Amino acid sequence: MSRFHSSFTSALPADPERRNLRRQVMGAAYSWVKPLGFPAAELVSWSRELGAELGVSPDTMGTEQFTALVSGNAALPGHEPYALCYGGHQFGHWAGQLGDGRAINLGEVVTPGGQNQVLQLKGAGPTPYSRGADGLAVLRSSLREYVCSEAMHHLGIPTTRALSLVRTNEDVVRDMFYDGNPQAEPGAIVCRVAPSFNRFGSFEIFTHRGDHELLRKLADYTITTDFPSLLATGGTPDPEVYAEWFHEICRRTADLIVHWMRVGFVHGVMNTDNMSILGLTIDYGPYGWLEPYDPHWTPNTTDAEGRRYRYGAQPQIALWNLVQLANALYPLVNAVPPLEAGIELYKSRYEQGWLRMMRSKLGLEQEHEDEPLLIQQLLNAFSLAETDMTLFFRHLADLDFAKPVTAMPPAIKQAWYDEEPSNEARVALLGWLQRYQQRLQQEQQPADARRAAMHAVNPLYVPRNYLAQLAIEAATGGDASVLEEWMAVLKQPYTEQPGKERFAAKRPEWARHRAGCSMLSCSS
Repeated sequence: MSRFHSSFTSALPADPERRNLRRQVMGAAYSWVKPLGFPAAELVSWSRELGAELGVSPDTMGTEQFTALVSGNAALPGHEPYALCYGGHQFGHWAGQLGDGRAINLGEVVTPGGQNQVLQLKGAGPTPYSRGADGLAVLRSSLREYVCSEAMHHLGIPTTRALSLVRTNEDVVRDMFYDGNPQAEPGAIVCRVAPSFNRFGSFEIFTHRGDHELLRKLADYTITTDFPSLLATGGTPDPEVYAEWFHEICRRTADLIVHWMRVGFVHGVMNTDNMSILGLTIDYGPYGWLEPYDPHWTPNTTDAEGRRYRYGAQPQIALWNLVQLANALYPLVNAVPPLEAGIELYKSRYEQGWLRMMRSKLGLEQEHEDEPLLIQQLLNAFSLAETDMTLFFRHLADLDFAKPVTAMPPAIKQAWYDEEPSNEARVALLGWLQRYQQRLQQEQQPADARRAAMHAVNPLYVPRNYLAQLAIEAATGGDASVLEEWMAVLKQPYTEQPGKERFAAKRPEWARHRAGCSMLSCSS
């Protein structure tokens, strides 16, 4: 890996206060801060693929030198670590300054492929943005972020990456359910990687403070660094470029949400400070995966009453967040119509993208006017019986539709959580299968081609909540083998892997209401 550098800190103003004091940071995009350092830190797991992409020598991966770097005990020469200043709307309300409360950016490296990547430690200690917290993280949440970051990458979904998971071997006290029962848990650090960790809230903070000069500087840096195609050679951003930049953010966000809906991912806390300006999945907190299909499900206990961030609301929440970003960028564009055009672009791109995505999940090549109805009838059937969404679409691809469907196929029954669903549910799904068969006959697509196309977009292996809990429990006891085997399976999520059937199994009954398997809190 090359020396660290930082185009970000070179282009933008720093917090002049060097002391690590919790405070409001004004007129700065970041603060200089150093990781605490954990002398007994132990490497639990690391991504060899990501390491290779970053240019880390295979001989270095897993060594004491590598562990020292990703635990904050040592630093590559070339740059000082820093924490970002940003704000955000949380659960629909402006929260003011938030910032990297426990994330410390080590700096940037240029990969062998020429891409700039930022390395960031999450859980390495407090920063000026910690708001009274300790800046640390626990093993359970860190393992979940490590797994999901890499799993999403292999699913083909834009995401921040995770290079490593380190156990600090120092306890961290957390009240997991905010019920007055704090407990000591193993501490951990994740090394996160992305071209940029800027988010919607990075721009909101300066507009809310009336600091339009810093807003412009950050926007110009972001466009020049991460959206260079928007600029003519030698050109500089102007209101027209700012508007087109916003449109591109809207496009990327729409595409991202379509991906989330495709695989059943529920972010759990879609605050504007958790929305990447690059259209990446960022900040894996109380996320979850749909097991029984339920558009009203949220994995976040904090959101249990209002369910603002439930699965089915994610497209609308992304839209709401984009409106907040549009408000933040107004001082640069200085006109409403171009920003409104971006919002309309998001709406149309998401609607069209969602329909194409559902068509692909069903293995349909040709557009047809009956598709919205066919899709809605399927989702209605899902609501009548607990149906594992991931397994349903995989099994649907494998069905033989050469003969008339007169009874419920055994493979479809395997996707049900209730062995004896209601007669209404059976009738609804059987009727849908018959209509789907008629639709396939209109296409005359070879069965093998349909099956391959469906398997390419419908994963078999996803980071199911209960599997994460099993890996956490094993790792807490010092056994990382469960995690390693699971991570290897998640590298090929669309390919059936003999002997790994347990990693595709639907949620067992014991996990229905178990902590960590059904809902989670923001505590980490």
